[in-house]
Amino acid sequence: MDLKGNIKQLAAEYFEEVVFFRRHFHATPELSMKEFQTAEFIASRLEEMGIKYESGVAETGIVAVIEGQEPGSAMVALRADMDALPIHEQNRVEYKSAVPGVMHACGHDVHMASLLGTAKILNKLRGHWKGSVKLIFQPSEENYPGGASLMIQEGVLDNPRPDAMFGQHVFPGLPAGKVGIRSGRYMASTDEVFITVKGKGGHAATPHMNVDPVVIASHIVVALQQVVSRNATPYIPTVLSFGRITGEGQTNVIPDEVRLEGTFRTFDEEWRGKAHLRIRETAVFIAQGMGGDCDVFIDSGYPFLVNNERLASNFREYATEYLGRENVEELELSMTAEDFANYSQKVDACFYRLGIRNVEKGINSNLHTPTFDIDENALQTGMGLMAWVAINTLASNQGNG
Repeated sequence: MDLKGNIKQLAAEYFEEVVFFRRHFHATPELSMKEFQTAEFIASRLEEMGIKYESGVAETGIVAVIEGQEPGSAMVALRADMDALPIHEQNRVEYKSAVPGVMHACGHDVHMASLLGTAKILNKLRGHWKGSVKLIFQPSEENYPGGASLMIQEGVLDNPRPDAMFGQHVFPGLPAGKVGIRSGRYMASTDEVFITVKGKGGHAATPHMNVDPVVIASHIVVALQQVVSRNATPYIPTVLSFGRITGEGQTNVIPDEVRLEGTFRTFDEEWRGKAHLRIRETAVFIAQGMGGDCDVFIDSGYPFLVNNERLASNFREYATEYLGRENVEELELSMTAEDFANYSQKVDACFYRLGIRNVEKGINSNLHTPTFDIDENALQTGMGLMAWVAINTLASNQGNG
């Protein structure tokens, strides 16, 4: 049997065990930087496989290495995130979250289980491939500054530095059995914008005696839309949206201040910096021009995610070989964000999507919803494909590390 056949056979053989892994993670979710039991479970499975690992990286993260033949010849890193979300699950399944108000609603349970399955496959076949594979189980993808940046600070990309890195993420937009990829820029940078508009409160019936921060804030929200429509080049996708406006007044009370909270997203670091300046200047000038003032704080989050052109092209080829051309889709540019972007800014990286939808089974809820679930057949696709991609990528990088 050829290598691809061996991988598919092992993915089928390990499928039930990996489903058990996924259901265990799903039933016992933990929030960002609190993934202690999750880490213990992963460590115990790695020990069973005889895979060397380091725990406590960035508090709860785990880094493991599988060595094939000629381990110093090339290295590929594979990443899975670990944290859950503060969402109360509404699914009626036997593996429903046992932790009230906490749920794996973004598929990180799938990512961890799939990577453990990939580890089993690679470990079993380590006499059939050359190089090393670094397994990165990363905490806190959901919360800024993100576990990726913390793990990078602790040297996860060093000693040795990977020649290539891959991340896999579930995607309800694709049916189970399919994957999606996009070359080049894929996901946006993300910044949080906080503006506090200061005025002078008073009775709503005497506006001439007040400086109304509600009116000022309204002008600022409208004016800031021009940061995108009249300042951003049409060739760089950009979004500025405000999702929260807070003013502690009443129907007949004008408050002293109003707070605006929003998000800014784009795909160019130079423009990102200029936009931050324009947001600050516009908000302050409007507030002061209307007799008030304002404070602007922009919390810079994840950078934009870029898929290395060569890796993405190779991934497309390997996925087509493993799954068939009809099961490999081209993805559209996404304004959502991912802290895998931190890795993509440091090493050659590729972030792809794993289809998990099955309409016939009623599995079609979006990410970050209380009814999110997956067609678990996707686990067999996910673990096998990642092993196939890792081995082929190692082969293509022999002697280039």
